[in-house]
Amino acid sequence: MPGPTDNDLQTIRREVPAPEAGSHRDAILVHIYPTGPEMGTRYLVRSQPLTIGRGDNCDIQINDHSVSRRHASVQAGPGGVTVADLGSTNGTFLNNAAVASAVLKDGDYLRVGNCIYRFLAGGNIEAEYHEEIYRLTIIDGLTEIHNKRYLMEFLDRELARSQRHGRPLSLVLFDIDRFKSLNDELGHLAGDHVLRELAACIRVAIRRDELFARYGGEEFAVVLPETACDDAAPFAERLRLMVAEHPFEYDGEPCGVTISLGIAGTTGQEACTPQELILHADKALYRAKNEGRNRVCAWAPGAPAAPIVVARGSAV
Repeated sequence: MPGPTDNDLQTIRREVPAPEAGSHRDAILVHIYPTGPEMGTRYLVRSQPLTIGRGDNCDIQINDHSVSRRHASVQAGPGGVTVADLGSTNGTFLNNAAVASAVLKDGDYLRVGNCIYRFLAGGNIEAEYHEEIYRLTIIDGLTEIHNKRYLMEFLDRELARSQRHGRPLSLVLFDIDRFKSLNDELGHLAGDHVLRELAACIRVAIRRDELFARYGGEEFAVVLPETACDDAAPFAERLRLMVAEHPFEYDGEPCGVTISLGIAGTTGQEACTPQELILHADKALYRAKNEGRNRVCAWAPGAPAAPIVVARGSAV
């Protein structure tokens, strides 16, 4: 799991006035992660400090072990909207950089413990807010890549096109090896950090006509239109090497990260649903995990029941 469960974390919402549409002086924080009933909640920033923390007297109260009693404050002033860390244990982060105090800019991401907020201060807050709500329906708040909902829509559309034109399509499904152990040893903040950094690492290898999405937890997917399963194998191996060679670290300490990958494909000549393709890729992924991790396995149309190993790294 990438973060606490619903039982571990609960954001208590306070009623805040809705900002007036079109006011240049209005600014809001929008809760974008974790997902749940609080997602999309907005908090109006004014000249009085908006405090965030576990304490009962905080304006945004978050019941979570990663958040201090008085963690951070956000306040509007003559120089703009500023965020200040209030001596928290785990720090306050602006766009993934730890800050003691900083001026917020429109579109910035503010992270307090396991919670992430988007800062909006444009010319039309109402319009920007509704655009952000739509974005939250298709984008994963933690990794800033597409989510499972968009993945299924994209896969359904591309499979229909593949069958209509008789063109190949491949799916690469992968997850982080021993991710639960990483969470248990270093904590959920480290796990979230690794998920974000892995997504940023992989994203540079994805072309515009392809899709990179978070399938759930520590599991990710890449859809490769116009790509046969045999051609997807070298691509998957490049991803494996990129992650294995990336210098992941948390709190100044290196943490080795590897991934296992499963591939499934269709030639476009046979009927195939998104669920069937995912099932085949998941079986190939299971084989890769079962045979030692840090490797790529493929399931191709017409292949034997067992996936074939197409590439492997050293076992971890």
